[in-house]
Amino acid sequence: MDHFLYSDGALYAEDVPISEIAAAVGTPFYVYSTATLLRHFQLFDDALDGMDHLVCYAMKAASNQAILKTLAQAGAGMDVVSGGEYLRARAAGVPGDKIVFSGVGKTADEIHAALSGGIRQFNVESEPEMEVINAIALELGVVAPITVRVNPDVDAKTHAKIATGKSENKFGIPITRASEVYAHAASLPGLEVIGIDVHIGSQLTELEPFELAYTKVAELTEKLRSEGHNIRRLDLGGGLGIPYTRANDAPPLPVEYGALIKKTLGHLGCEIEIEPGRLIAGNAGLMVSKVIYVKSGEGRDFLILDGAMNDLIRPAMYEAHHDIVAVQEPAPGVEQQPYDIVGPVCESGDTFAKERNMPPLSPGDLVAFRSAGAYGAVMSSEYNTRPLIPEVLVHRDQFAVIRERPSFDEIINRDTIPEWL
Repeated sequence: MDHFLYSDGALYAEDVPISEIAAAVGTPFYVYSTATLLRHFQLFDDALDGMDHLVCYAMKAASNQAILKTLAQAGAGMDVVSGGEYLRARAAGVPGDKIVFSGVGKTADEIHAALSGGIRQFNVESEPEMEVINAIALELGVVAPITVRVNPDVDAKTHAKIATGKSENKFGIPITRASEVYAHAASLPGLEVIGIDVHIGSQLTELEPFELAYTKVAELTEKLRSEGHNIRRLDLGGGLGIPYTRANDAPPLPVEYGALIKKTLGHLGCEIEIEPGRLIAGNAGLMVSKVIYVKSGEGRDFLILDGAMNDLIRPAMYEAHHDIVAVQEPAPGVEQQPYDIVGPVCESGDTFAKERNMPPLSPGDLVAFRSAGAYGAVMSSEYNTRPLIPEVLVHRDQFAVIRERPSFDEIINRDTIPEWL
């Protein structure tokens, strides 16, 4: 469920007409619904009711500080995967003891910043990383809390580019080596081993891969405890998918996911961390774009938009589907026709959809890409010297620009010409 609905023939974000935002900020732009963000966070929090837990929002999905602050005020922790994300979370007011640091390539500078500023834990991905954290912790005179990310060799049954739990993926250590690696971690005086981390992929639409992975984690927990490790926290990652098309069967609900966690891991008495990102932010955001031209081609018609692959790269990168709807609600029974929906970038890959049925549209009409709140704005670029597009947050009948569109002068003036030129 989201809070982008038609009312009196016009698409609204909560109680604000999309057309009103477009008139104020121009197109294209992203718009997020506060009510949807909070509802989706609460679904996860409620799903783990009765267990000691923390829902850490995976902020790589959408990292604007206004979104982070909205979720933090509701009780969310944060999962970060870079030093920049760590500093962004702190700038949004998130305390260090509610920030989990994940990622396979943490640098010494990033580790130093997190240990100096406060961190809930590092999810360690390799033995060399473990050694660097230990050395920096000793240098600073602190003890670094860590989990070790284990790779359970489970097929997440998702897109190959977002699968992370198979043995050939770059993430974590093989679960078969866990005893050896944990013994080494316990020998390092700058580290405190507190738990286990696992994450098998993103946009999962079935519970079976989670069950397979979590069953392995439960067995590993008991094994490591028998070897003397105080395993008291389990970081289970995120990955629960969202319905990108309303015609598809819906993925499992957070309450079903929570029930699976309780079934597979509830007997261990561990604190549970989960790191949802897409399901919290995905359906909480739209990208809104304007039709520039309607072009007739050889055997097909094109809707050419002012939004492009640099603004929303998921279709080009992942062959991802987004429902695209007219902001002005079509009249009942209006005949639709197929269009290729494309942007103005000089790449054939700048195609959002092929032969997508749409109502008749004209230059100047607005369209909205649904489920664009996750991995939309954060993956955008200024390719073709196209400015990053604004982000807007709606709260009931109010809206605010939370990231401005830069001017062309601001973009161009970032360049520095060498003195020999």
